[in-house]
Amino acid sequence: MTGFGKSEAHFTGKKIHVEIKSLNSKALDLSMRLTSIYREREMELRRRVANALTRGKVELTLWTEKDAASAANPINADVVASYANQIRSISRERGLALREEDMWSIIVRLPDVTSTPQAETLSDEEWAVVSRAVDEALEALQAFRRQEGEALEAKFREKIANIRGYMQKITPYETGRISKIRQQLEERLAELRGVDYDRGRLEQELIYYIEKLDINEERQRLTNHLDYFLRTLEAEPGQGKQLGFIAQEMGREINTTGSKSNQAEMQNIVVCMKDELEQIKEQVLNVL
Repeated sequence: MTGFGKSEAHFTGKKIHVEIKSLNSKALDLSMRLTSIYREREMELRRRVANALTRGKVELTLWTEKDAASAANPINADVVASYANQIRSISRERGLALREEDMWSIIVRLPDVTSTPQAETLSDEEWAVVSRAVDEALEALQAFRRQEGEALEAKFREKIANIRGYMQKITPYETGRISKIRQQLEERLAELRGVDYDRGRLEQELIYYIEKLDINEERQRLTNHLDYFLRTLEAEPGQGKQLGFIAQEMGREINTTGSKSNQAEMQNIVVCMKDELEQIKEQVLNVL
């Protein structure tokens, strides 16, 4: 859900800037910073962003800067001329020496030399330009998201393949440990000299013990979850939460496999599977 988009537009002496940033969030959390002239259209902007971006902590900034020619307040020529005439007249009457540069330094400090700009009003033509700029920024942000999404998909597929590979590495230890458990129990019983035991009951206990350590069901469920994750990844956009739920189920099966693994080699492989899964969980937060 992370992304960034910006655009610029021009309208009668103004340069309009639009920037949109997006971070991870469970829902759409939209904040706006708008130049005062555009605040009357805030609700329209909110609807437009909400329709384009379903989730994310989104910040939209919209501001303008004026061209140098239009930024300066206009000079009231009639007022300046009147001030100049009055200053010259007073100087003659009082017999005061007056330099031209001194007169201008006095005039610029007098009131009403420049006109105060009138309050701006938002025209339909200007809003059309602003709307196009907002749409361009949204498109840039979505393009950023799509690029990030393609990289995420490749990363997910890599991690899923790694977990499958680790599952296969467990198989040799799984097939050999049953006979190893039987051998260890028989060796312990052989050490108890003079103790008679029921071979049939021993077989029953072995079966019970082996069933408690069997991970075939966990292996099958984990395989199903891995397949389901990939199918969901290929579905329509907006499956981020579902991918998160599937990753949680994958974690349950991996944890159970670890608790049933009574060999250091198997437990080391389970730790590697957990590491791959944690990377999936971290990146799932970036999926819509």
